[in-house]
Amino acid sequence: MKVLIVDDEVKLADALGELFRHNKFITDVVYDGEDGYFYAKKGDYDVVVLDVMLPKMDGFEVVQRLRRNKINVPVLMLTAKDEVGDRVKGLDCGADDYLTKPFATEELLARVRALTRRKTDLIYDEFTFYDITLDTSDYTLKCGQKVVSLGAKEYEIMRLLLSNPAQVLSKDTIISKVWGLDSDITENNVEAYMSFLRKKLAFLESNVTISIKRMLGYYLEIQS
Repeated sequence: MKVLIVDDEVKLADALGELFRHNKFITDVVYDGEDGYFYAKKGDYDVVVLDVMLPKMDGFEVVQRLRRNKINVPVLMLTAKDEVGDRVKGLDCGADDYLTKPFATEELLARVRALTRRKTDLIYDEFTFYDITLDTSDYTLKCGQKVVSLGAKEYEIMRLLLSNPAQVLSKDTIISKVWGLDSDITENNVEAYMSFLRKKLAFLESNVTISIKRMLGYYLEIQS
């Protein structure tokens, strides 16, 4: 799961980032509304934890812009204010939940888990392309009677490719969506994972392979 923290209280934001990483979330942290909107728009997150009072663009505007652009990532808004009007405004702007500072970290984690479950209800159990099927419940890739297990990053990459079968995905896009925008992962790492996945597709004797368009990126191709 991936979570984005947007809060201009740097110490709090960094502490929340560590909290979520400790609880096995891939986590990005930014400190103003403009960066929050940019990351949320590009990062394929499962939940955005968004403060209301932010420099450059407040949380209300961030969530409004996301919804106008058909970005339906669940948003949990944080605020130091405890007024009904602010909570109502946040929800009316498109936020999914609201938590008032100060808060217990256990409650924050529980609310985020609830939002990820709500999002998961809308996710397919399987992704299929030609003769391969990716099972999201057990991280396996199948072709006919053959099955192979995928590692966590192999699974995320394959899910990304299968979710966009007609699209060429750049290495930068793959890095941002699988590891996070601030990751120190290099293009060589992406190439290595693509090699692993090609070998597993070959083991399955699938007619699908992962091809590359030079200078553009990777895509799924059916071999004749």
